[in-house]
Amino acid sequence: MDKRFLGIIGAIIIIFIGVFVISQKSNNNGSTTTNSNSQPTSHTEGQNAKGVTLVEYGDYECPICAEYNPAVVQVQQQFSKDILYQFRNLPLTQIHPNAFASARAAEAAGLQNKYFEMNQKLYDNQNDWVSATDPQTFFDTYAQQIGLNLTQFKSDYASSKVNDAINADLAAFNKTGQEMATPSFFLDGQYVPNSELVDSQTGAPSVSKFAAVINSEIAKKNPSAK
Repeated sequence: MDKRFLGIIGAIIIIFIGVFVISQKSNNNGSTTTNSNSQPTSHTEGQNAKGVTLVEYGDYECPICAEYNPAVVQVQQQFSKDILYQFRNLPLTQIHPNAFASARAAEAAGLQNKYFEMNQKLYDNQNDWVSATDPQTFFDTYAQQIGLNLTQFKSDYASSKVNDAINADLAAFNKTGQEMATPSFFLDGQYVPNSELVDSQTGAPSVSKFAAVINSEIAKKNPSAK
């Protein structure tokens, strides 16, 4: 057989394999396409008596998000009656290879009404799964620890429904016009720079700084309560 013909066949096979590998990588890290009918997620906590909503866009693999998490949890507890806290996905996959996978884990848990339980597991154990070749083994363990049906969790984790929900969050963030960075906070739709939420001396997330911003918004929306 002509060597040039064999070379052409070989090249075609290599190209095909390359396309397959890229496709598989996309399936593992999340597709960039989404169902146009998909809506952004709505994972919330709080009674919202004062009509104020704090939205956080976060990335479970982001070390800064993990640093903010304890302060955010304290803020949620302090204002649990007054505000609504909402978490949305913003996986920065260019720098965090397991970010989309971890968002899938949280969304899959949410389909069994355990979203924030998985949210906390992912942050508490970030150092364990962040560099894993196959982080799903860790996520399966967390699913069992928080009492999920593991078979359903695995099915939901791999579903297009979960994939679409995460991409809908990404699309919602892009509409804000803000630079893609995590964590990003919005109070009643207005972006709050992280510089307003950290201690000016240490640069660490500050519960009192969060409280000051939230109380100011509550006062604006509830003037009669002054």
